[in-house]
Amino acid sequence: MHHGILALLAERSNLTAIGAHDGMTARLGQNAGFDAIWGSGFEIAASFGVPDANILTMTDQLRQCDIIAQAVDIPIIADCDNGFGNAINAAVTTRMFERHGIAGICIEDNEFPKKCSFYEGVQRNLVPLREHALKIRACKEAQTDPDFFVIARTEALIAGNGIQEALDRAYAYAEAGADAVLVHSKQPVSDELVTFAEKWDSAVPLVAVPTTYDRVSAQELHELGYRIVIFANQAMRSSIKAIEENLRLLRADGRSSILRDRMVSLEHVFDLVGVKELRRDEALYLRGAAEELLTS
Repeated sequence: MHHGILALLAERSNLTAIGAHDGMTARLGQNAGFDAIWGSGFEIAASFGVPDANILTMTDQLRQCDIIAQAVDIPIIADCDNGFGNAINAAVTTRMFERHGIAGICIEDNEFPKKCSFYEGVQRNLVPLREHALKIRACKEAQTDPDFFVIARTEALIAGNGIQEALDRAYAYAEAGADAVLVHSKQPVSDELVTFAEKWDSAVPLVAVPTTYDRVSAQELHELGYRIVIFANQAMRSSIKAIEENLRLLRADGRSSILRDRMVSLEHVFDLVGVKELRRDEALYLRGAAEELLTS
């Protein structure tokens, strides 16, 4: 059973999560020592070959997060965009993800259909503050497990609406029952987040996603008061770079030996997917059982 986010925060005070889109990436994140997995909407959409713009459905996202949850022991926080619709949709989303053993979800105040925060030149509208606050309340009232964790995310800074609106929205969402508030920024430096954290006067924890402001460390963000730091898409972007380079080499050379030093061994994959356990279980339940039947 995965630990809850609240329990982990009580135990460690600060958490660092890594984005994943499948079981293998999640397991690599767990092995690297991250505290939690972010079921990244950006990564999951990209793994389907589509933009992060509510093209995938709630069921698509749930299925991938379920696969991720089966692969690791650490908690999963699912990126649930805008709750896939209005407050009613968001409440259903909460119940579905909770039932599948996901530790928490994040709901943002983008209108449906949302657009990835980093897409330039696309239409970006936020839902009214009160509407999103009520959506967060609907999520909190829909959950049955008291440990289920709901993060309210505001895109006020992404939309260029300024620190004051970001604060107004964050306070309203905290008041509505959010367990944490994610304030998103696409600036190349973390100045906005420093200012926001200095002005934030609430016990509700803050969450940061350092994608564009990539020179600030998780430790520095924790010290500012961002108790959860999410590296939301670095795993997939790393793998795309490696795959593109290696496939180009392989296509040009035509011999897979050219990649021998640029990829892991088959044995490493066997270890990651649990082949040792498969061998043990075969000995226990297949060969062992056959011998017992023959001798009985």
